[in-house]
This record gives sequence, C-alpha cells and structure tokens, in this order.
Amino acid sequence: MKYQLHTLIRPMLVLAGVLAGCPAGADQQQLVSEAIINAPVKEVWRLFTTKEGMESWMVAHAEIDLKIGGLMRTHYDPKGALGDPKTIVNQILTFEPERMFSIKVYQPPVDFPLPEAVKEMWTVIYFQPLEPGMTNVRIVGLGFTDNPDSQKLKDFFRQGNGWTLEQLQKKFWPTCASCKKD
Repeated sequence: MKYQLHTLIRPMLVLAGVLAGCPAGADQQQLVSEAIINAPVKEVWRLFTTKEGMESWMVAHAEIDLKIGGLMRTHYDPKGALGDPKTIVNQILTFEPERMFSIKVYQPPVDFPLPEAVKEMWTVIYFQPLEPGMTNVRIVGLGFTDNPDSQKLKDFFRQGNGWTLEQLQKKFWPTCASCKKD
C-alpha cells in the first residue's frame, strides 16, 4: 500500500499539537530568540541540562531529571529553595542529546502573573554546532495566540529569553577558539 507524504505527516503534526496541549488548527504564533555562544555544543548542552550546569550561569537552584516526562525544577532566588512556592517546574516533552529539547511549564511560581496563558505554550531549544568551539542556541516559544494575556506572555518570554542568552554569552566571552586575543 502506498502512502502520500502529506497523509502521514498531517496526523503526526496534529498528534504533536495534542501532546503539547495545543488544539489542532489553533491560531498559533511563535517567538524565536537566538545567539551564538563561544563554547562547544557539548558544553552548552551540559549547561542547560544538568544541575551543576544551570546553577553555574542561570539560576541559584536547579534539579533536572533528563527523560521524557521528567521535571526540571529551578529557582532564581539564592535565598529560596526548590519546592517552595516560587519554584518553577517545567516538564521535558522531548529531547535529542546535544541537538534539542522541549519543555512545557508544569507549575509556574505562585506569583506568576499569567498562569492560565502559560498553560498553552511550550519551548523548544535547539543547539547547532558551528565552527570548532561555537554553538548557535535557538529558543523557540510556541503556542502563543492573539489573546491579550498570551501576547503579554510572549513579551515576558521575549525579555526572559533575551536575558537567558545574554547570560550564557557572558559566561564564555571572550574565551573562544576564534576570538581575537589582544
């Protein structure tokens, strides 16, 4: 039996949308943020996917169970503790080591201003090796709609993703294979 490519792909895309909590046919928007990081992909992957890595540049406290359905718990406040009301809990939807992983907010911090809107979005982070010792990190937020709260959430993540990439760049600047040494 022969199948046309579109008859196989469309059901998979609809299934992906259902698994990610996005209704099929919904008016979806994306938010893309990316930066070149002066470190090899293996190191950048480690910084995003391990407790020690995340705590070295992004958050005060972290815990990650890197598996499908696993949880990534983070806390930005050094005086806080994982498990307190300001803990951010993301669930890992998918991953391919040193290439990509996707997460969805499982539990926002108690004071998060847009708790309903965040339920509809998810994030995919891509890691592309560049010339030796450099990585392109591309963060794609998906599931945004024209709803005013969704647009506020998109702005929130635009700023947050920009800050995240800037912090990661600062961690390695200017120690890279192709950086000029003065």
